Amino acid sequence: MAISTALVKELREATGAGILDCKKALQETDGDLEKAVEILRRQGLAAAQKHWGREAKEGLIEAYVHTGNRIGALVELNCETDFVARTPEFGQLARDLAMQVVGYGPKYIRREDVPPEVLEQERAIYCAQAEREGKPSHVIERIVEGRLGKFYEEVCLLEQPFIRNGDVKVGDVIAQMIAAVGENIVVRRFARFELGEE
Repeated sequence: MAISTALVKELREATGAGILDCKKALQETDGDLEKAVEILRRQGLAAAQKHWGREAKEGLIEAYVHTGNRIGALVELNCETDFVARTPEFGQLARDLAMQVVGYGPKYIRREDVPPEVLEQERAIYCAQAEREGKPSHVIERIVEGRLGKFYEEVCLLEQPFIRNGDVKVGDVIAQMIAAVGENIVVRRFARFELGEE
């Protein structure tokens, strides 16, 4: 099947992948845009995984202050080289993440950062809720796991829906950037400030 240039361009704009990768994905899926996006996402995540272990010491600190100057955030986003840190795409990602911190108010970067005592407290609350709802004991554990998944989405930055596209998680957006630039990218830390908050 012949793939039109317009279709390749549309896929490239949607995914940020290279032209040849877009064309190949479209050929594999006979021009099905949704399936091609899925193929490119899988390839991007696989490519990103190769870079996750590398040390990232360069980068930048980005600030975002919401209109009205009542809420703001600082985010440290690291990469491997200052060359990547100076690119507009990296700067935009850092700005988006600072905006994400202001808008969604995460407390931790990743699941592994949630303290065990907080996790146990949440687990106990969800278990008690399920018991009060009269759920059978063999189903309660699955219900608790499902509710913990929602908890992670609320409190962990990388698990949250991305502020610019709620269909993808923040972690997936970072993985796509890793695949695009060929370097590890890490959210090192963040701080959120709200006027009058202790």
